Amino acid sequence: MEKKILNKDIQNYINANLNTDLHALLLKKSPFPEVSMLEIVQQIKGKQVAQRKFPFLLKEGIIFPPQLSLEQSSSEKTAGYKSEILKGKRFIDLTSGFGIDAYYLSRNFEEITLIEQNPDLLEIVRHNWHVLEKKAEFINQKLEDFLDRNEETFDVIYLDPARRDQQKNKVFLLEDLSPNILEIREKLLSISKEVVIKLSPLIDLKYLVSVLPGIFRIDIVALKNDVKEVIVFLNNENSENISCNCVNLESGEPNFTFLFGDEENAKAEYSEPERFIYIPNHAILKAGVFNLISEKMNVKKLHPNSHLYTFNEKINDFPGRIIEMEEIDNKQIKKKEQFNIISKNYPLKPEEIKKKYNIKDGGEKYLIFTQSKKGKIILKSI
Repeated sequence: MEKKILNKDIQNYINANLNTDLHALLLKKSPFPEVSMLEIVQQIKGKQVAQRKFPFLLKEGIIFPPQLSLEQSSSEKTAGYKSEILKGKRFIDLTSGFGIDAYYLSRNFEEITLIEQNPDLLEIVRHNWHVLEKKAEFINQKLEDFLDRNEETFDVIYLDPARRDQQKNKVFLLEDLSPNILEIREKLLSISKEVVIKLSPLIDLKYLVSVLPGIFRIDIVALKNDVKEVIVFLNNENSENISCNCVNLESGEPNFTFLFGDEENAKAEYSEPERFIYIPNHAILKAGVFNLISEKMNVKKLHPNSHLYTFNEKINDFPGRIIEMEEIDNKQIKKKEQFNIISKNYPLKPEEIKKKYNIKDGGEKYLIFTQSKKGKIILKSI
């Protein structure tokens, strides 16, 4: 398909239909006998995804793979983050996929190797890297076969295991991933001083630490307050202290760094609402450091289960939103007023709250329905 899909007339047709209903387009006959409409739609979908996920690929000559490979790829932003913290001479990506992570990670390495078992996908990546004037060694092989035969060593090994089983259902336990990280861990660390693994944002961190030896760092990476991935760093040094980093890209918020296990000994201070309400970002919430954020940032918790914090002064380096608010009575809520509704540790969901109080959604003002130690409260932004 590659050479045919790059035909100028076909590319013009693809670009002219970027906003077309793709379901309707699939019902039409391809105007080009050398390529099917399915192949054309695949490229349109690829460009649509690239616009929001990896715009550096919106370049003439780039070819996009099927939808599943696009979905499983890291975004340009998260890949760029990883490229800032990894460097060395020799880098290998054992689960290349569409190669977004490898492309960015390769910036700080002299020699790059990509392993991919899907020959068609690897050929697309090889073609695209040529268009992007990027060099690498491309190996079409199963990861397990490569490891059995390999005698080379690397500075960094990177993996993004497949998180779907044979029935295409999502899986999260390490032993259910492909490859099984627990089975190949020792082999990986025998040929590299550092192994970096991208995992699902849904993975349980306590489970992760309990089953996977050698972890010395965990990064929880959110993009615009949406947790995208958990990155795990392994080595052979068996460090007792695991550094954890909560990152919220494109938010302007500082990272929050702590040692795994610190939460167990941290103590939160409690208070009724003061002048400012602090809402931790989702990377913090994923980390579960609810007492530690209170202790380290000098903010007071409203309730053990609310995960909202308060303080009379504004702490600008807090990793989350800061809203100046006041406590109100429900009788002070006027019908048809416009608010962003936040419900935390409260019996009603935002949709139910809007219906009950006849509130319009949106605008710049906030209403928070939550609980403090004295009971249910409502907070309104000033």
